[in-house]
Amino acid sequence: MMLDIRKTTLALALAFGCLAGPALAQDYKEPPFFADLPQDKKLPPMAERLPTPPIVVGSSGQYGGDIVTLVPRPRDIRYISTYTYTRLVGYDRNLDLQPDLLEKFENEDDRVFTFTLRAGHRWSDGSLFTAEDFRYYWEDVAHNLDLSPAGPPEFMLVDGKPPRFEVLDERTVRYTWDQPNPRFLPQLAGPLDPGIYRASAYLKQFHAKYADKTALEEKAKEQKLKSWAALHNRMDDMKEQTNPNLPTLMPWRVTNAAPANRFVFERNPYYHRVDAEGRQLPYVDRILMDVSASGLFAAKANAGEEDLLFRGLSMGDIPVLKQGEKAKGYKTLLWPYARGTELALYPNLNTVDPVWRKLNRDVRFRRALSLGIDRRTLNNALLFGLGIEGNNTIVAESPLFMPELRTKYAGYDPAQASRLLDEIGLTKRNGAGIRLLPDGRELEIIVETDGESSLVVDGLTLIGEFWREVGVRLFVKPQDRTVLRNRSYAGLTMMVAAPGLDNAIPTAIMPPTELAPMRQDNYAWPKWGQYVETKGKMGEPVDVPEAERLLKSYETWMTTGNREVQRAAWREMLQNHAENQWTIGTVAGALQPIVVRNGLKGLPAKALYSWEPTAMLGIYRLDEVHWNKAAGKEARR
Repeated sequence: MMLDIRKTTLALALAFGCLAGPALAQDYKEPPFFADLPQDKKLPPMAERLPTPPIVVGSSGQYGGDIVTLVPRPRDIRYISTYTYTRLVGYDRNLDLQPDLLEKFENEDDRVFTFTLRAGHRWSDGSLFTAEDFRYYWEDVAHNLDLSPAGPPEFMLVDGKPPRFEVLDERTVRYTWDQPNPRFLPQLAGPLDPGIYRASAYLKQFHAKYADKTALEEKAKEQKLKSWAALHNRMDDMKEQTNPNLPTLMPWRVTNAAPANRFVFERNPYYHRVDAEGRQLPYVDRILMDVSASGLFAAKANAGEEDLLFRGLSMGDIPVLKQGEKAKGYKTLLWPYARGTELALYPNLNTVDPVWRKLNRDVRFRRALSLGIDRRTLNNALLFGLGIEGNNTIVAESPLFMPELRTKYAGYDPAQASRLLDEIGLTKRNGAGIRLLPDGRELEIIVETDGESSLVVDGLTLIGEFWREVGVRLFVKPQDRTVLRNRSYAGLTMMVAAPGLDNAIPTAIMPPTELAPMRQDNYAWPKWGQYVETKGKMGEPVDVPEAERLLKSYETWMTTGNREVQRAAWREMLQNHAENQWTIGTVAGALQPIVVRNGLKGLPAKALYSWEPTAMLGIYRLDEVHWNKAAGKEARR
């Protein structure tokens, strides 16, 4: 993990396991994909298209072929920026931060960050990637109220103040905060690229500072947009992938826009990575994304129609996927899903119902509900007995893991659960044996969920049977995710069921934001999160001492560049969660099926899968995946 030193410089030689020296220019091997371009679109030689130095990777593959995959709706093509994972800095397979687009970066006490770009690095249209692209974003986008009414992104503010931004030369920029901002680099390496740079040479034609505002307003009207700013924001679409004309730094660039049933991503001729034999990555020429109903994903994979498929598949699809392997020429990789728990219960500590608010805030109640769950039966029913039973906490692969936190208050002990409920005063029952609340209502917990996961709904049905033994009734209420979130934010939910921690393999350098009551999208404390996010304008201040302690631990993490202090803050917060059962975990360790056609090489047989920090497949480098018989593959197309 990152060394605990006062000043850290990570340079190219460390980047993603690169080799000692780049291939010589005369050894570069041009991709055949570009051989038949018309004269007016001919490219410069590869040596002129690559930066100095490029990243040299240790893989060895060959050029050619396509990868066919599926998306459930056109908008989901945006996830390519997650799993092709091209970042200023990114995680390697050891979850250490390394420069990627950057040649190097310097970090002084998590306060001063100096970024150096690669000489001659170019966007996919051939324009240079320089410090001007960072300046344009910072001054002309983030600080332009028409384009960014809320100002710079929150992760770039410390005590509400943005950094001092400097352009040192055409390849070097610097960000300086008065206090540490340890979130900065991990945010840049996250599954969603915050994009603190822009393709300025392209976008200036849509900016009122650089183009005629009247003409821009007219162009906006033609596209039924309200202003030049709305036009700029539509063209400036790094995340959604809806503008094929927008230059990119990713390995593939989108070539068509909706409406479409197939989206085509073609190789970027200026991508900054090569292998030791002089081949420019990516190896595969195109990624083809077909739009299909999500319910058909497993069947289409089973029929051998896809080359690579992972998002949209779940553990329940494994039997169907395994059936088609021999006949249809693919294999199903099974990667452990690094999530805190597959099914977590979130008692809403901010619910507006005063009786339920008091009950949810009683730690004895939360512990009783946890002790009343038979996780062994859940494991067998939901995860074929292969899961990890216990709390919503991090997994053993994390260097911060403490095994005792998985089991605390997480055994099946209905007798102890009943004693705790009695101790609270919930001793009266109706004729059906269901306990009564102080106001005479049945102790019926309405558990709301987005209904998108059959595992969650099936799990709740079983939990309802377990809880009935201790006098608690459970009612499952599936609904649309947007409706659920709005109800949660308004304090109308009593309890929500959803997956647990997104990042269950953290290192000390990753912010423990999920563990503190500071985001409204956490179903356990939405109004506390609102209060922190809006700086007191909405929501409610945290008023439970144990939860206040979480905020203090997070502040400790935020205000230091000392990795040991950060590590201690993480552990204290994890222990606080196990002790207080803010969320009630059940079983973790689901397997993520990844369908890979025979002949497609480069992915590990087994690795951890997660949204954060692995960016799904991102840190395993999809640009290094290749066909072992590319010529045959191309003929098949």
